[in-house]
Amino acid sequence: MDKKVDAIMWFRRDLRMDDNHALFRALTDKKSVLPLFIFDQRILDKLPQDDARVTFIWDALHSMDKVMRAHDSALHIKYGLPEDVLKKLLEKYPEADIYTNEDYEPYARKRDQMAKKIVEAGGGNFYAFKDHVLHAPGEILKDDKTPYSIYTPYSKKALKRIHDEPVYGEFEIGESLLKNLVRGDGSEMSLSDIGFVKSSVQIPRVDVDRNFLERYKDVRDTPSDDRGTSRVGVHLRFGTMSVRALARQASEVSDNTFLKELLWRDFFQAILYYYPQTPHISFKVCYDDVPWRTGERADQDFAAWCGGVTGYPIVDAGMRELNATGHMHNRVRMVVASFLCKHLLLDWRRGERYFACKLLDYELASNVGNWQWAMGGGCDAAPYFRVFNPYTQQKKFDADSEYIRKWIPEYGTDAYPQAIIEHTDARERALSVYKNALGKKETSK
Repeated sequence: MDKKVDAIMWFRRDLRMDDNHALFRALTDKKSVLPLFIFDQRILDKLPQDDARVTFIWDALHSMDKVMRAHDSALHIKYGLPEDVLKKLLEKYPEADIYTNEDYEPYARKRDQMAKKIVEAGGGNFYAFKDHVLHAPGEILKDDKTPYSIYTPYSKKALKRIHDEPVYGEFEIGESLLKNLVRGDGSEMSLSDIGFVKSSVQIPRVDVDRNFLERYKDVRDTPSDDRGTSRVGVHLRFGTMSVRALARQASEVSDNTFLKELLWRDFFQAILYYYPQTPHISFKVCYDDVPWRTGERADQDFAAWCGGVTGYPIVDAGMRELNATGHMHNRVRMVVASFLCKHLLLDWRRGERYFACKLLDYELASNVGNWQWAMGGGCDAAPYFRVFNPYTQQKKFDADSEYIRKWIPEYGTDAYPQAIIEHTDARERALSVYKNALGKKETSK
């Protein structure tokens, strides 16, 4: 790194070279840009050695590095605390500005506030841009300028904006701009250097074409049909795919179903931004009065849920798919979440944390939002008295048991366990416990 550096492009959840907002701005504004990625010690220290998401990030970084090397550059990869890495770099390049893309999670906001103070203390600037959402928090608001807590009116306003102002074009980064990248070091670092081993979990290829988008509405609730799920979640989570490009594709078909799914991401990001307490506290705080089961029997039931041995086939198939692949079909996610909170009366936060450990596409905002929806105490949530019947869900969405047989080979034999609780009893218990805990407070906001 003997060249002058007047900007640092800090990659985080935007691991691509095309249609990258901050990268485009940095390369347009500056003539010498150092590309940086920091393996955040605070995050990595909590993960297992074979975490598939770390392998995915690693592979994405080296794909980017390959492109950079073709332009006489290289990615600067470091491991440690972000503030320590940035301080050292800015000591060497005191005039450098930092360019990055926005992140709205509570930890990320604190990290970026710290980074901003560090760079500004040296006389530099911290520039952050919207990139991993279509609408940043604050862009879609009620008429009185307060945030929405109900998805439907939020999505209507967001869809109107998309159709009225189709401004989601790519930030094209051509050959001439890439010449502004300078060579970093650290790309020769191995996974073992940061305490990880390569995961055996395979990330499926993604092919979102017009045919998929046009048929999505009709097949998205069928877990046995691979054509009904895009698998784009992990790519959106880590930014190996541009949400703008995906939205542009989705807006070209007449049906808005897939586009609305992208808007759910925006909606939950805004909820987390305005209500950063929601990973720990229910959006409707009265739901924290629900007396979740604890003790040895509760722990046994939780273990059965985690292992996919509850005796409820659609629930068990979903959990086994999750454990084996890091993925679970969206319809099944709703069923297994409802089962944990309603049938087993276990704290939704236990399920949210388990999903956080297993899901390849884990994203705090969406995961918390969906778990609180299933539990009943989230924004725009299903009412507490809505209890999914796993048998009805199975009959409706996996009538031929294709999905179930794929993940439960012993299904229909004596080797498959009996149900750990009877459905009618579980439903009546849940309704009674919720009603007694909430009283008349359930309708409060």
